[in-house]
Amino acid sequence: MPEPAGGVCLSVRGLTKRIGGFYPLRDLDMDIACGHIHAVIGPNGAGKTTFFNLLSGVLAADSGQITFEGRAIDDLRPVKRTIRGIARTFQNIRLFRHMTVLENVMIGQHCRSYASLWKALRNVAFHRPFGEVREEREMRVHAMELLEFLGLADKRWAKASDLPYGAQRKLELARALATQPRLLLLDEPAAGMNPHETEELDDVITRIRDRGVTIVLVEHDMNLVMKISDRVTVLNFGTKIAEGLPKQIQGDPAVIEAYLGQDASL
Repeated sequence: MPEPAGGVCLSVRGLTKRIGGFYPLRDLDMDIACGHIHAVIGPNGAGKTTFFNLLSGVLAADSGQITFEGRAIDDLRPVKRTIRGIARTFQNIRLFRHMTVLENVMIGQHCRSYASLWKALRNVAFHRPFGEVREEREMRVHAMELLEFLGLADKRWAKASDLPYGAQRKLELARALATQPRLLLLDEPAAGMNPHETEELDDVITRIRDRGVTIVLVEHDMNLVMKISDRVTVLNFGTKIAEGLPKQIQGDPAVIEAYLGQDASL
């Protein structure tokens, strides 16, 4: 297991979400080390998706605090969290299906591009009519680098909807990486993949981590989790029941009990 690249990337303290009388997540404490792959696992209904929605700003917490790189982000909207350096993929693939592979990745760079009104006006004021063209060219180059990295460069002109399922998963990863994140939240990236595609995903996630991106992984495929994770947190009914190295989690009695009746090989 690699040593943390620079201390704690993400810290969660007392994170709680209540819906009516039900607590999808309750009083969660967790630290994510920089440069690690940190898996969050648990049975259906354990609170994993709620946790991701709180981290990405889709939901607001009822109490607790989220700190990213030493700064609280609780009041930031999702787009501001993206700009700060947090990206996310979804369990259900969300691509612009009628746009090309290349266009999908370029859209991911929107938060780093010239898309603000102020910058557009500045280009005009300083007589730089080709500023946007130049920046779009740079976006295209960066997008192609990501497609090369994920093995999709030869499909750059294909429509996203025409890609095989596994390639669509990779394209969603490429679009997330286009935002230049330092923290990447992967929500069940192996869902629906065949064994060969999952094996390729092992390598892809590890190589993303090796590029300096910290990864939080929610996943039901225990073989994948135990193979690539540096640390694992286990949730059940909204609370943390175990945390540690993969080998420690595999033999934890509370974890085994939580997975009774589940199709999970620990």
